[in-house]
Amino acid sequence: MSQPFRVRIAVRGYELDIQGHVNQAVYLQYAEHARWECLRAAGLHPDALRAAGVGPVQLECTIRYLRELRAGDEVDVSCGFVWGGGRTFRMEQEYVRVDGTPVAQLTGVGGVLDLQTRRLVADPAERFRSLASSPTHLGLG
Repeated sequence: MSQPFRVRIAVRGYELDIQGHVNQAVYLQYAEHARWECLRAAGLHPDALRAAGVGPVQLECTIRYLRELRAGDEVDVSCGFVWGGGRTFRMEQEYVRVDGTPVAQLTGVGGVLDLQTRRLVADPAERFRSLASSPTHLGLG
């Protein structure tokens, strides 16, 4: 897929900290929302994943803040998966104001948890590919 999946989010007043900008924990919620919307667009609904006995897990996360987000701002949050060998994959997410101003970057490591064994599946890309109706949203052909 040439462009990563994106979702637009409007900043709400209750998400602000004492300085009047978005609280740092809310950036994690925005990223999580974008990831779930991407999975949903790929056909990987939470109920279907549970029925298949698997679920996505985040193992590591780093956020780099570049600019403030304030009440009334709208931000596009992307979601891109970088697949390699092994039990984990990388997630790359960008937060960009609608005027094109970069706001933050998130990088993370994720996996697919087998809900019965409580272990990561050996090939998360293949597991998602086999379950998704539109795997291209996940960067999988």
